[in-house]
Amino acid sequence: MALETLNEASKFETGNESRTAHFLSSLKHAIASAKDRLLAQQHDDGHWVYELEADCTIPAEYILMNHFVGEIDDETEQKIARYLRDQQYDEGGWPLFSGGDVDLSCSVKAYYALKLVGDDPHEEHMIRARNTILNHGGAANSNVFTRITMALFGQVPWRATPFIPAEVIILPKWFPFHIDKVSYWSRTVMVPLFVLCTMKAEAANPRGVDIRELFIVPPEDVQHYFKVKDALGRAFLILDHVGRMIEKLVPEFVRCYSIRRCKHWFLERMNEDHGIGGIFPAMVNVYESLVTMGYPKDHPKRIQAREAIDALLVRRGDSMYCQPCVSPVWDTCLASQAMIETETEANITNEIEHALDWLKDRQLSDEPGDWRIPRPHLAGGGWAFQYSNYYYPDLDDTSMVAWAMQRTNKEKYAEPIRRAAKWVAGMQSKGGGFGSFEVNNTQYYLNSIPFADHGALLDPPTADVTGRSIALMCLADKEKYATNIKDAIQYLKDEQEKDGSWFGRWGTNYIYGTWSVLTALEIADEDPQQDYIRNAVDYLQRMQNDDGGWGESNESYYPPRHYRPYQSTAFQTAWALLALLAVGEAHTDTVKKGIQYLIDHQTDDGQWHDESFTAPGFPRVFYLKYHGYTMYFPLWALARYRNLIS
Repeated sequence: MALETLNEASKFETGNESRTAHFLSSLKHAIASAKDRLLAQQHDDGHWVYELEADCTIPAEYILMNHFVGEIDDETEQKIARYLRDQQYDEGGWPLFSGGDVDLSCSVKAYYALKLVGDDPHEEHMIRARNTILNHGGAANSNVFTRITMALFGQVPWRATPFIPAEVIILPKWFPFHIDKVSYWSRTVMVPLFVLCTMKAEAANPRGVDIRELFIVPPEDVQHYFKVKDALGRAFLILDHVGRMIEKLVPEFVRCYSIRRCKHWFLERMNEDHGIGGIFPAMVNVYESLVTMGYPKDHPKRIQAREAIDALLVRRGDSMYCQPCVSPVWDTCLASQAMIETETEANITNEIEHALDWLKDRQLSDEPGDWRIPRPHLAGGGWAFQYSNYYYPDLDDTSMVAWAMQRTNKEKYAEPIRRAAKWVAGMQSKGGGFGSFEVNNTQYYLNSIPFADHGALLDPPTADVTGRSIALMCLADKEKYATNIKDAIQYLKDEQEKDGSWFGRWGTNYIYGTWSVLTALEIADEDPQQDYIRNAVDYLQRMQNDDGGWGESNESYYPPRHYRPYQSTAFQTAWALLALLAVGEAHTDTVKKGIQYLIDHQTDDGQWHDESFTAPGFPRVFYLKYHGYTMYFPLWALARYRNLIS
């Protein structure tokens, strides 16, 4: 009997060894396959860049822009129209992200764009779209940006839009609203809009297309275009009405001077061939402003503005869409992190070094930048998100780039890392946190102005960017930045959610925020047994799905924000794994199940595929799908796991 028991135990042990060997073999193969695929996508000059997709608002606005300026391109617009039709829900509307609810404003712009390119409003897909829009309250209930577009096309009266005269540009800094008090994306979008709205610009609209059928009440008869949410909002709306009444008292010379100031402001920030701020909405507003102000087609600035917009187009067979911006620096530093993890830090391959050298060449120094307004004596040292956006480097890219460089221990990156850390530390906000582009950008009352119905006017400190900033300062010189680090960690403790997670401002959502924080706390040598870190671990364990993966929808940005079950995705599973691996959970069943999920869902070509949008541009307003996230994050997690269990 004892012999039989011994034999059974031996068989069990042999079976375990066999399963372990198979698991490790599968892990090794998955890493090699993903690594080969990632290397195959690296550009000859060393960088990576993947598609960055948004909702249908952006491609629809491209068509609307063409018809505003009277530059119709039927071939391109028909391809974009195919893309818009492909993204339409069966019920008729368009969402802000895959799987999300129908969004009224996005649907209005998509419908208008399709009608402009020639889709008959009596076609079945247009009827479905129109019915959905009307069932959601009609075009009059669209957001501010959509109503401004409709005003430019003469579809709603100008009173449907906020009062944003060009004179805003000359308001003194002590005034409750000043252009320097809002985020970079708000500034670059708003200043050219001041020109368009002040001049009451009129779209060329060569085909004379209207969308009156999208209104339940004729737009000129709608009485209340603005929704009042609180007393502060009501006060700002009263000021808006007062401004309209006294506008006629503004002397002509003041108006002309203000428009010139606006023009000078955005021309100064044109960013050469890459467009103002590197973002599509701002680029379009500048282009339309130049046309409205009479710049001829052959003017270098108008040509430059147009080419920057057209460079964002992506062709997919017989369809096409427009990206909101491009992400080469972000893609390259994250791909580099994954590649470094697949090697040893003593074996930095030519491909890794090539990528980091490409990044090194793009570090900013003495270039002009809006960040210098609050920090005039701080030396430059940041990186931007795009190929070029020197007025607006960001702390997230800067920290991640320098972090990757530091892992190589190569002397040639020491000075770029030092400069990056000094710049990031100098951009710390009150309270210890870090924003993405701004310092102390916390004038929250401005989110109540009529223009800000999107609630995304500001760039306050966030947990994810703060985490990355902590990581860089610790790696660069922990002793020198000890006070900055201490204050930042306290900020994170204060910002932790009751369930143990952290909010993800720049990735979806609490999984992303928690990954960003826990990986930073590891580098800061925070004891992982502290209660606040264990609470974060418990959160991630609770969020794991039965299939071993993790998933979180962009619906988590809407109440109720927590415990919103969602299908597993490769990139969110990778974030959760990297977070758990950072706090000593490598040998747990939770992590092993997550690793098995990634192995099981890898395709034969070494990739992972998810339809989910990966990040908010602005929570509840605008979402993004980083196509690179399924390329490098799962690889990073698999390689990190392998290295820790080895």
